[in-house]
Amino acid sequence: MNKILTLVFLTLIARGYSQELNCQVTLITNIKTEVTSAEKELFDQLKEVVTNLMNNTQWTSEKFNVEERINCQLQLQINTINNGEFTGSIQVQSSRPVYNGSYNTTLFNFQDDNLEFSYTRSSLVQYGKNQFRDNLSSILAFYAYYIIALDFDSFSKQGGTKYFQEAQQIVTNAQTAPNKGWKSNETGKKNRYWLVENALQQLFEPLRECFYEYHRLGLDHLYDKPEEAKKAIYNALDKLSKVASARPNTINIINFAYCKLNELKNLYSIAKPEEKTQIVTVLKKIDPTNSTKYEEILN
Repeated sequence: MNKILTLVFLTLIARGYSQELNCQVTLITNIKTEVTSAEKELFDQLKEVVTNLMNNTQWTSEKFNVEERINCQLQLQINTINNGEFTGSIQVQSSRPVYNGSYNTTLFNFQDDNLEFSYTRSSLVQYGKNQFRDNLSSILAFYAYYIIALDFDSFSKQGGTKYFQEAQQIVTNAQTAPNKGWKSNETGKKNRYWLVENALQQLFEPLRECFYEYHRLGLDHLYDKPEEAKKAIYNALDKLSKVASARPNTINIINFAYCKLNELKNLYSIAKPEEKTQIVTVLKKIDPTNSTKYEEILN
C-alpha cells in the first residue's frame, strides 16, 4: 500500500523537469495518393515537426521525470494534398501504467476525421497560447491538453479540470476558423468541440468520477485487493448508466467503453458467470449500439 501511495504521490507532485508527453508520431498516406520524392521529403519533415511540438513543448507547470511522461501516439493519415493544403484524419491514443501490473491501460483512442491544415517547408508550426495561429498547431495542442487532462483524471478526482479548460480555450479561439472540428453545430456531435464540452459539463461528472475510480480504485488494486478492485470497477461503470440514458451515444462515454472492451474481456475471462453477466449488463446500458461486442465477455 505504501509503495502504491508513494508512486501516486511521485506521479502527481514530485515530477521532474521534463516535458509531459512521450508521443510517437506516424504519418501515412492513402494508397490512392501518388507521393513524389519531394512530397516524401516534406512528409518526413512534417513528422519531425509534429513530434517536436508534442514532445518538446512545456504544456503545463507540473514537474515530470522522463520516465513519467505520458505515453501517447498520433497517426496522421493524409488523404489529399493540394498546393500545401492537406486533408485526412488523425488517430489519437494515450495510456498509463497499471500499478503492480505488467501492462498499460488505454485512456483514449479516438479518430478525428477533420484533419485539415496548411504546411510547406517554410511553415512555422508553433502553439501560441490564447490565440489561433494555424489549424495544425491548434489540433495538436488540443489533443496534448486533452491527453494530459485524462491522465490527471485517472490519478485524482477531477484532477484534469484545468487542462480540459485549456483544451476548451483552444476550441474557443478556433471559432472563427473555417476548418471543421471546432463547432457545436457540426453533424454528429463527435468532434473536438463536444469532446471537451461534454467533459466539463456537470451532467458528465459521473464519467469523470468513473474515470478516477475505475483506474485508481480498480485497476491499481487488482494485485493487492483483487475482489475489492473488481467491485470498484463495476461500481465505477455503473455510474455511467444515468448519463448514457440522458445523453445516449455520447462520444465520451462510447470512447471510454471502447477503450476498455479488451481489457474487461481479459479481466473477466476467469470470473464467475454472475460477475460476467453483471458487467455485460452495465456495458450494454452504457453503449447499447455495441451490445454484441460486450456479449463476447460471456464466452
